[in-house]
Amino acid sequence: MVRALVHGTCVALGDRAALLRGAPGAGKSDLALRFLALPNEGELRPLLVADDQVQLDVNGTTVTVSAPETLAGMMEVRGLGVQEMPTIAAARLVLVCDLVAADHVPRMPPDPWDRTALEGVDMPLLQLSPFEASAPLKLKMALLRAPEQ
Repeated sequence: MVRALVHGTCVALGDRAALLRGAPGAGKSDLALRFLALPNEGELRPLLVADDQVQLDVNGTTVTVSAPETLAGMMEVRGLGVQEMPTIAAARLVLVCDLVAADHVPRMPPDPWDRTALEGVDMPLLQLSPFEASAPLKLKMALLRAPEQ
């Protein structure tokens, strides 16, 4: 098994997780906060996995994500400081989202979706504009539709 620590924020819907990547101030935590405010749908409850640093545990082609112990359950909310949030201890990473300006988001994703490698594992990659009002819903839809490895 390979273990790595990456910069980003990670959220989950049920047991499926998305890693949000972007430069500092790109909107990772803001998008995650709005994603967490989406309504629960039974087992499909939006939860935080990790904010700022995400631990990856790679076993074959499966990537499990979690928070480093010192950051577990915490999220930095700009203007309010570090806050406790509803979390899931670990989830299966199924999607990587690069946060970009709205004019860099393709109208239609390529078919098949773009891919990126994380610690040698090929993952679906999507570009999102984090500050659009619809971004949390788009993230939810992407998590539900992300192709399996």
